[in-house]
Amino acid sequence: MKLSAITLDCPDPLALAAFYQRATGLGLHPKSDSDFAALICENGLSIGFQRVEDHQPPRWPDQTVPQQLHLDFTVDDLDETEARLLELGAGKPPHQPNENRWRVLTDPAGHPFCVVKG
Repeated sequence: MKLSAITLDCPDPLALAAFYQRATGLGLHPKSDSDFAALICENGLSIGFQRVEDHQPPRWPDQTVPQQLHLDFTVDDLDETEARLLELGAGKPPHQPNENRWRVLTDPAGHPFCVVKG
């Protein structure tokens, strides 16, 4: 087996794809639309975004609506990357378990993701 895609549920696939596209520089799949959008990585892996009506974002670290997965991105400079992602629309939860090594942020649909010092 070979992992080919990771797909996130969200209320607006094109908007969430645009956030991650600006954050990562990955290209938008040409068949992306308002129900499903995807970004393509060089190694063939894609990050997908699928529309889910009444999407309820995770409430990290509270488990009222639990996170079911999160993405980790390796970066050179945590402070610089965090500032750039916040400008792009990411959020930063107050609970940061190890802020010197990684930062927990949330994408515009509320999914937690981490930027990790490489």
